[in-house]
Amino acid sequence: MIPAIVVVGSLNMDFVVSVDRLPVPGETVLGRDFQMIPGGKGANQACAAGKLGAGAVAVRLIGRVGYDVFADHLKASLAAAGVDVGAVHAAKSQPTGVALIWVDRQGQNSIVVASGANYALAAADVEAMRKVFRGASLALFQLETPLDTVAAALRLAREEGLRTMLDPAPAQPLPAELLARVDILTPNENEALMLLGRPPARVAPGDAPELAAALRKLGVGSVVLKLGDQGSYYSGDTGSFHTPAFPVEVRDSTAAGDTFNAALAVALAEGQLIERALRFANAAAAISVTRLGAQASAPTRAEVDNFLSGAGPRPAAAFQAAPPR
Repeated sequence: MIPAIVVVGSLNMDFVVSVDRLPVPGETVLGRDFQMIPGGKGANQACAAGKLGAGAVAVRLIGRVGYDVFADHLKASLAAAGVDVGAVHAAKSQPTGVALIWVDRQGQNSIVVASGANYALAAADVEAMRKVFRGASLALFQLETPLDTVAAALRLAREEGLRTMLDPAPAQPLPAELLARVDILTPNENEALMLLGRPPARVAPGDAPELAAALRKLGVGSVVLKLGDQGSYYSGDTGSFHTPAFPVEVRDSTAAGDTFNAALAVALAEGQLIERALRFANAAAAISVTRLGAQASAPTRAEVDNFLSGAGPRPAAAFQAAPPR
């Protein structure tokens, strides 16, 4: 039987506008291109995992949508990527979630999310997830659904013997009892600092060991710090190490963090060692920032394999994304 990953999280339709620069408060700027692209952190991770698993890793998504045209579009996009959407149900009282995204010429973004049906994924629904978790090896979580639902689903995943991975985004303080159920915590720089009650800042690779150690003291099993153009840093029971980023030309950083998490999950589900898994994840994220959009930017397995072998394109500019999505 092939390994399986379960993703519990959000589905959104992303409304993406390209701009010369991001507006400051109270300012109107004129945009260029507009696209509607399937998104949502949960759906992004599931879609990327489906593409990267290439049929060798099963991917199941648990989430909520509304009764509207966006729901049909989102589910069809995921199914086309090989994701099982049998546990994505419609909420009668809420529309499908949407995200409003501005992307500047440097590939940086600003995002506002209207959660809609994502907040109809209730803690009371968690027991019904048991059959979806059963037989899987790893479960991915984010924070675009209610926190009590995330906590309950983490507990259930642990009961079913799954390894748990939490992307603590959007950044917010988290209770100790929730963190204690996380095997792999994957924050970016600002998310890591938020969890520790510290102000936003860039984190140099030399500062990553102290930061990761402080996060592990919160009760998580291991930590993967996503450091954008500086790569990633791992700290766990088997050791700690830095994995450099790949230099590419950034077009849009939206969902690069989701692609990273998905790639890491796929590699671990396949039984790869953490060193190789993180290199695979860095490569997948690097490819994603060269493309516009969320799920549309996620690479296929063949593309990542070619990139790592040197056969794929690798424009010689700096990888800059420390993505919030």
